[in-house]
Order: sequence, then C-alpha cells, then structure tokens
Amino acid sequence: MKLTIQKTDLHRGLSRLQAVVEKRNSMPILANVLLSASGRGEQGRLELVATDLEVGVRDVHTVLVQEAGSTTVSARKLFDIVRELPDDAIDLQATTDARLQIRSGRIHFSLAGTAAEEYPSLPVFSADRLVSLQAAILSTMIERTMYAASVDETRYNLNGVYFEVLRESGKIRMVATDGHRLALVDRAIGTEVEGLVGDVIIPRKALAELRRLVDEEDADQIELGFEGNSGLARKSSVTLLMRLIEGKFPNYQQVIPTHLDRQVTLPAEPLIHAVRRMALLSVERSHAIKLELSKGVLRLSSSNPDIGQAEEELDADYAGEDLAIAFNAKYLQESLAAFAAKEVRLSLHDASSPAILQPTDDADSLAVVMPMRL
Repeated sequence: MKLTIQKTDLHRGLSRLQAVVEKRNSMPILANVLLSASGRGEQGRLELVATDLEVGVRDVHTVLVQEAGSTTVSARKLFDIVRELPDDAIDLQATTDARLQIRSGRIHFSLAGTAAEEYPSLPVFSADRLVSLQAAILSTMIERTMYAASVDETRYNLNGVYFEVLRESGKIRMVATDGHRLALVDRAIGTEVEGLVGDVIIPRKALAELRRLVDEEDADQIELGFEGNSGLARKSSVTLLMRLIEGKFPNYQQVIPTHLDRQVTLPAEPLIHAVRRMALLSVERSHAIKLELSKGVLRLSSSNPDIGQAEEELDADYAGEDLAIAFNAKYLQESLAAFAAKEVRLSLHDASSPAILQPTDDADSLAVVMPMRL
C-alpha cells in the first residue's frame, strides 16, 4: 500500500473512528484502524475502518494511490501523529513487515502494525434496504429519547432505544425507558416509511455514534436501514454499522397514563433553573424534590436533614385542585433539557400516578416520569 492524502481528510476520518475503537484488551487488534487502498492514480480510494464488534465505522476518501494494499495500526497513535503534522499532504506506505511509514515533508514516523487479514470484517448490507431521511429529524429523535435508556446491564433489552415504524400514519417512533421514566418521540417521514424495517432496539453506543454522524455540519440526508440483527446509517462517504440488541422491548404503551385530569403550563427555562436549584439541597441518593400545585402557583422545595432546605415559587397556568407530588430532580432536568422547548405542559392525576411532560408546541414528543413517595 502506497498513497498520498491531505492531512485534513485523514485527520477528519481518523477522528470519526476514535469513539468506536475498542479500548479494552480482549482483542488487541480492535484497538487498530484498518487502512485499505484500492484503485490507482488520483481517483484511488482509501478506506478507514474501525469496529468493536458492536459498532463499526467505514470512512472512504479519494486519494492518490500508487500501490493498492492494506494494513492495520493503532488508531489512537495514528490519530495523535496525524494531528501533530503540518497541514499538508501525507504519504502513507505499508511495508512487508507490517509497518506503516508516515511522511510529511521532512517528518517521518514508522508505526508498527498487524496484517490486514487478521482484522474482523464488517457485516454486508443490502443497499435496497435503505431509505433516505433528514438528518435533523434523526438528531431530534435521538436527543429526546437516548437519555432515558437504561444503563443497567442486567436489563439488556432496555439498554437502547426502540425503533418502531408506524405505517398507517407515515411516522417513525423512538422509545426509551429505564423503568423509572420513559421518553417517546414520533416524526413523520411520509412514503419513505414503507421501505423501513422496524421493531428493532438500537444500543446506546450505536445511537451516540449515529448522533455524531447526523450532527456533522454537512449532514443533510442520512440513509438508514435495518436487516437481521444489524443496522446501517450512511452519510455520503461515511458508513455506520450497528449490531442491534436482540430481545423484546416491553409493552411501553402500558406505562403511558391516559387519565390525567390536572395540567399545568409553564415556561421551560424558569422551570429548568428552579429544578436545578432545588436539586442542590435534595438528598443525594434519591434526588427527590417536591412540587406543590395550587391556583396560579407551582411551589418547588427540597430538604436534606444534613444540609438544609430550599423553596421556590413559580407563576403557573393552573386552576385545578391542590396537589403535592415528588419527583427525581435528575429525571425532570434531563427530560426538560431534551425538549429544548420554550414552554412545557405537566399533566398529572394524583401523587402516586406517573406524570407526563410535553413541549406545548410538539404533540409527538413526551416524557413519562414516575413519582416518588413524599
């Protein structure tokens, strides 16, 4: 393998791989990046691949190829080296003893590597299973659900976000829950919904990588699809492959309350700050804060026997009966932050029933939060 690539292209490609690279030593080669050069001349291709066997990223660049070939080297070391090189062309050459020679002007590095044949292959995906979606839609859906996914490894089927296709309405849905709260968001994608496979669970790490991809400055349309136990997302030359979580997602509809006879509407920003302030003096283990509703007022309070008490009142659009209820402040904060809304609606029934938070300008997004004992 012998090629020339611009530093900016190589640096950007390697930076995409860093979060995927396996940092543990279960399989040392997973700490490497696979570099494969194909074609010849100015229209040659350099393919950069990294995987941890759960998530894989393939990034393709047009480069000047003098000799096709492939090798693998430490992804972190190569990234650190390239980052420190001047903004100029970089020559890469793989030697017969599995070393990668890196040259830029009068600078030379020689990096030990491993034969490319030892690197695990990424799953093959059918191109006809992909549909094109707006990157902004996926970004919003991930933002509003991923925070609620469980981090308890014993509840493996909750360690991701459930992706569902609602064919009758032409929408896609994402749902996440950890048993204490639930986040749900729907978005319309029209006829594209017919080409999508649904009822899959996307793991947290894959979602984090997908979010990075859709949030890139040049992200406009994303190709997305699912096949078997794999998912694929592609943006121009970058491909993300995801191993899906096997198992059945719980019947989330059962935990979404339907009979909520009390509603309060509040500006989101003052509520977020009030919850944060009350959390400062909440009991560290439970993070519990108390909300008391009365006509026109929402009173928030917290108490920690070892530290002190806090209380704050907010004007609220509420005309129902008085109600006192407690929530985990962290759950409220994360839900409100994910909405990024100007105004939110809190719907409740009583002190022991789950509540629903929603942006007032988006009926297709909601968060369900379980109450705590007062």
